[in-house]
Amino acid sequence: MPTPTHDTSKPVLVTGATGFLAGWLVKRLLEEGFTVHAAVRDPANEAKIAHLKKLADELPGTIRFFEADLLNDGSYGDAMKDCSIVFHTASPFITSVEDPQRDLVDPAVNGTRNVLASANQTDSVERVVVTSSCAAMFGDVVDVTREPGGILTENVWNTTSSLGHQPYSYSKTQAERAAWEMANNQDRWKLVTINPAFILGPSISGTSTSESHNLMRQLGDGTMKSGVPPFQIGMVDVRDVAEAHMRAAFLEDAEGRYIVFGDSHSLLEVAQMLQSGIGGTWPFPSRSMPKWLVWLIGPMVDKQITRPMVAKNMGYPWHADNSRSKRELGIEYGPVSTAVTDMFQQMVDTGAVKTS
Repeated sequence: MPTPTHDTSKPVLVTGATGFLAGWLVKRLLEEGFTVHAAVRDPANEAKIAHLKKLADELPGTIRFFEADLLNDGSYGDAMKDCSIVFHTASPFITSVEDPQRDLVDPAVNGTRNVLASANQTDSVERVVVTSSCAAMFGDVVDVTREPGGILTENVWNTTSSLGHQPYSYSKTQAERAAWEMANNQDRWKLVTINPAFILGPSISGTSTSESHNLMRQLGDGTMKSGVPPFQIGMVDVRDVAEAHMRAAFLEDAEGRYIVFGDSHSLLEVAQMLQSGIGGTWPFPSRSMPKWLVWLIGPMVDKQITRPMVAKNMGYPWHADNSRSKRELGIEYGPVSTAVTDMFQQMVDTGAVKTS
């Protein structure tokens, strides 16, 4: 297994430091003794940063907070000063939006350009690790089935998403393309992108508003007790994604894009993991709904469930090749079931999920 070298003599920057994934990344950096420059919207909001301060008190590293905004040009300059590594994790992950351009694309694309423009102006920066997504490689699950062997690889780019269809995937695609364009126009710092599948697991803060938490809540509170859509997707433990970022940053030979996922599962299989691992009287779904029924009634229940989305995503297998992340980064993926049960149990313990 490749072994990263951690030079802690220079600080490192984490954008969006209060995020779900970022929390675990900050923890790993503090464990290794780094000085972490944590870029957040409001450093004065104690409720948002208290869990990170607590980590710094308990672990060898130190943390400094900086105010920064994705849409404010140059706002990452102070946070990036003297940093050798930049982890750009900040990007909205929401599916229900009023204005996709304003709410998804602008923060993702302009934020990436903003952060990398600061990297161009900061001589100490040697490497930038950008949190992209498998969504930058496919828009709908049917796209995956059209790849050679029906398998997604790092060579594939999403060409089917738009502002009007799968706007989140479109935002991730446009942001990663912008990152590679800027990286290829300079030769001082190196870009590596981590492209995770659907991220699951407990949060460092104990609370989260991510889409994965929303799904877990619906699986447990009775929303889906009559059945889940026949949907399959790649899934990965948030702790494995954080480790992938660490290795992408500190392994000398890491380069390019890395698909990061543990395994692919259907929503019914996730519900079965919860029934097996949590049990009790929770109304976990026990069957899948037929695709035709989701196509028929889905748009009436949720405006995000459009008929084109159902037609292009439900009932198809999802496969991808994660061998590059195993071989070059040395990632050993934990079982998705552990991430699922740890996540749900934390939500039970904090009162974030209750039966309806």
